Amino acid sequence: MKIGTILTLEVRQLGNNIQKYRCKVIEKNENYLFIDYPVNEQTKKSAILPKETYFLATYIGNDQSVYSFRSHIVTKINLNIPALAISLPEKNKITRIQRRQFVRVDTAVDVSIHSTEKLFTPFATVTADISGGGLSVILPNTAKLSVGSILDLWLVLPMQLKDYQYVFAQTEIIRINVSETSVSTASLKFVSITRQARQHIIQYCFEKQREARKKEMS
Repeated sequence: MKIGTILTLEVRQLGNNIQKYRCKVIEKNENYLFIDYPVNEQTKKSAILPKETYFLATYIGNDQSVYSFRSHIVTKINLNIPALAISLPEKNKITRIQRRQFVRVDTAVDVSIHSTEKLFTPFATVTADISGGGLSVILPNTAKLSVGSILDLWLVLPMQLKDYQYVFAQTEIIRINVSETSVSTASLKFVSITRQARQHIIQYCFEKQREARKKEMS
């Protein structure tokens, strides 16, 4: 786990109500992780969690898998900015959940599509689904695309804590699904994308899944 890693903290309160917070690892040593003040995902406000607050933390690793561990608040500390020290888990206490790039969510995200070879006029559309490995986009009737074509695209991801993340990626068309009765779509896989951009997409998918689970439970 490196400095800059985003953690999601799940704190169980009275009545089994779970509050979720987002924070960042800003420093670490052999015994502790130091995080900035967590932001409540629901209220969007910073929170100072008291000492001995126990929680489940999740984060996305360098291999794009989601990991979880249990920890607690040890103390408040000042590291140029106010911070919290949490206990650093032993490696065997960190659990790998699953590889998130293969988790696909159905969602409409604004996307701008350009041909790397300038074979067509750029157009704007929305996604039908998205994952850390690729996406499907809805094709306008005027779009003339072919399997194997390389496309440049810009995605606008509405995140929970930040207004938007703008992501650029280069993709290849692997399938075109033509329909006479409904919309046609193109399935794209990422062939050139930065690690940070993929992290944003995986985090977005993670957030959308949590939203869906909340709706199912309510």
